[in-house]
Amino acid sequence: MKTQRYQHRFYREWGKFKDLRLSHIVAKETDLHILTDKKLDEDFVKERIRAYRWEIESYIDRDRRFLVALKPIEVELSASPIVKEMSNQAKIANVGPMAAVAGAIADFLGRDLVRKGYKDVIIENGGDIFIKTRKSRLIGIYAGRSKFSQCLNLKIKPADTPLGVCASSGTIGHSLSFGLADSVIIIAKNAILADAVATATANRVKVKEDLKPAVDFARSLRGVLGVAIVLKNNLIASGEVEFAK
Repeated sequence: MKTQRYQHRFYREWGKFKDLRLSHIVAKETDLHILTDKKLDEDFVKERIRAYRWEIESYIDRDRRFLVALKPIEVELSASPIVKEMSNQAKIANVGPMAAVAGAIADFLGRDLVRKGYKDVIIENGGDIFIKTRKSRLIGIYAGRSKFSQCLNLKIKPADTPLGVCASSGTIGHSLSFGLADSVIIIAKNAILADAVATATANRVKVKEDLKPAVDFARSLRGVLGVAIVLKNNLIASGEVEFAK
């Protein structure tokens, strides 16, 4: 769950993909780093962001629980697809729907661009990533002052995409977390689920002894492909997680 306060996303300066075109799109609190194989249709992207934000904000106007709930809630049958997906995926992770908002916008927009003919699409929204790629990619891990920060990358294989890679932290950034993990990374079939599960898993990590139960929790959820957690200088990973330097 994001606050209104903006933070400079310094980690974006570390990763460069020379074969992809970079675009930076900002619409209110939505701040996207988008990499594509051809020139981005920025007008299309901005229109879709406005539409998705309007759908979410309009639903909040009807039911404020959607904004503030820390546990799953039911939404109306007439709710828009993005609102329904946020609710459905948050239910799997047992968190409130807004825990999945950044991943939802990245995921819906990413799939829009794939349908529009883009072959390579990477959308990063505050540490939550949608990725569809034709070649292997490395995604850097930032974990604050941990010795693992900036020295490990996740390897993403094209055959596994599209998928979501989302991070949550109790020590970095402006997201609401009840845990103390430096970084929780979830790889899932979509970025909506990955975002929600990253929040739920990070909430469970306060001390070293929490690492194994937190990993077991994440891996027990349908649609989660892999998980990695950094707590200070401790690292644990399970599932479809491949590291590269």
